Amino acid sequence: MEFKKAFLSLVVTVIACMAFQVSAQYHFEVKSVDFDQIKRETLRPGSRYYYPNLVRSFNSNDTIMNFEAYRDLYFGFVFQEDYNPFRDTKFENKDDVENLYYTKDKELSRDQYDQIEKYAVRALDDNMFDIDQITYYIYALQKKKKYARAAVRQYRLDKLIAAIMSSGNGTEESPWVVIFPEHEYTLINMLGYVAVDHEEMDYGIDRIEAHPDDNPKEKKYFYFDVSQMLEQAAKKFPEKFDLDK
Repeated sequence: MEFKKAFLSLVVTVIACMAFQVSAQYHFEVKSVDFDQIKRETLRPGSRYYYPNLVRSFNSNDTIMNFEAYRDLYFGFVFQEDYNPFRDTKFENKDDVENLYYTKDKELSRDQYDQIEKYAVRALDDNMFDIDQITYYIYALQKKKKYARAAVRQYRLDKLIAAIMSSGNGTEESPWVVIFPEHEYTLINMLGYVAVDHEEMDYGIDRIEAHPDDNPKEKKYFYFDVSQMLEQAAKKFPEKFDLDK
């Protein structure tokens, strides 16, 4: 389990540094998410931000997408037919591959890194916003010395994280907007905090109590807006949601 702890610590440290670097590098403006406008832009074939075009650009090996395009890519996913905020990617041998992330060996074999990369590719084909799998993918590529490919994917991840963070400040007055529940914990972890409690408040706001990784006695609250996520999920899965609540 020591390697598991070390690996997770490394991931959190890298992402935490990345968050501050992204903010400084791209100077993104914190502004509210206009889902009505994003819906119009991403569903209109002639639009600059037509969703299939955004996905095509995101999956290419270039870095030409502007920051607004990343915001539309992330938040616009809620209007796509295959959007399911509670999806669980499942493939054969999934458990075996995931165990490689936490192996007691500090160095894996080339074949084992190949397995991590292969599974990450399959998982991301199913859900391109699986941030854990993006992180594992980058990790495997770096270990295999495929630095150029890793750099492109790190760039994309930086922009996605920045897009989410640009939606607010994580406060009650200005919550971060997320379209997957696990992204709440992604942001908290990358800031060096550990979540200890989760509360569903009114109007589609989640409040998560957390403490700094190195100080369990200190308490801090982070706020997330999941209203659009719940609204779209309720439309697609009415048997699981009460739209009148």
